[in-house]
Amino acid sequence: MRDSVGAFCPNGVFEIPGAATGPLAGLSFAVKDFIDIAGHVTGCGNPRWLETHEPAVETAPSVSMLLAAGAHVVGKTISDELAYGLNGDNVHYGTPVNVNAPGRVPGGSSSGSAAAVAAGLCDFALGTDTGGSVRIPASFCGVFGIRTTHGLIPLQGVVPFMPHYDTLGWFARSGAMMARVGAILLPPRAPTRFKRIILVEDALVDAAPELVADTKRLLHALSALLDLQPESRTIADAEGLEAGRLAYRTTSAAESWRVHGAWIDGERPGFGAPIKERFEYAKAVSPADDAAAAVVVARIRARLLALVADDALLVMPTAPGPAPLLDASGPDIEQFRQRLQRMTSIAGLGGLPEVTVPRGTVDGLPVGLSMIGPPGSDAALLDLCARLV
Repeated sequence: MRDSVGAFCPNGVFEIPGAATGPLAGLSFAVKDFIDIAGHVTGCGNPRWLETHEPAVETAPSVSMLLAAGAHVVGKTISDELAYGLNGDNVHYGTPVNVNAPGRVPGGSSSGSAAAVAAGLCDFALGTDTGGSVRIPASFCGVFGIRTTHGLIPLQGVVPFMPHYDTLGWFARSGAMMARVGAILLPPRAPTRFKRIILVEDALVDAAPELVADTKRLLHALSALLDLQPESRTIADAEGLEAGRLAYRTTSAAESWRVHGAWIDGERPGFGAPIKERFEYAKAVSPADDAAAAVVVARIRARLLALVADDALLVMPTAPGPAPLLDASGPDIEQFRQRLQRMTSIAGLGGLPEVTVPRGTVDGLPVGLSMIGPPGSDAALLDLCARLV
């Protein structure tokens, strides 16, 4: 297969046939280079990681299930280094092309998977989502994406990053394809019936005006599908969404250092500047700061779980606007990143599933709109994706 957008990493150029028959027979998929495939080294976006790790002995169950269902692997895709980025650029392997927003970043860390799907190089692609690593590239590249309920799909064979937030996700160009993949990967559960639909007002504060209008249109379309009367709510307490962003940033950084700090100190990998800065911050987080932030996380999670209960559907923008330009300055990128994380941290802090659909635009550029549901409502969210027209 010809990689026309630079989505596949150098160690990921191979194919694996799927079963001859099955519900996904004839479909192709790509795999983020954070997910094990037997006989291949999982590179995690960094050449030194690639050099210091052995080929995987077993294929991740998520990949095996898809192969058994008839889909075939077309390669492994580029990621931000050790998944610690939201732009999707990689100083070692390059930045995948965002075909739906030329001259702009694809979003990360599952950048290659999103770019490959957007460019039509595969029917769907696997990614991982910790702080937005599926939702953001899906939003920027104008495709569908899901962050699954935390812990719903086992992460055996997936390199850990921040285990309290890590989830599996995937991308596709249609809601129907998203649901077909979900039918294979999601464990059987009693169906969720949404009885309330809520516009997340405080998530609109950072959004472009056009995006606010698009979000309200989605809200009313979903209300009609579900025959529900929409309501509006703020979901944060007096501290606002910024408190959640900061708590997420601290606890996730501390956990990333617990997971990877010894390897980083021992191997001294040549990280790109933004990734290096983030790991330096992670190393510096004190146990006291981590513990204090964990208290905030627990409080926010309890409030979110009480809000969604077992029947609420939250609607909000996935991102505050379209993908930043490839040459955007450091300060501009950091400001946008903070606005973005105020939105993406909501589902992460709650351990909630979130689906992003390509129904927003700003200046003609794609921006995703999100649906968040109770834990385990993943299949119901995907069903709504498939029913939206």
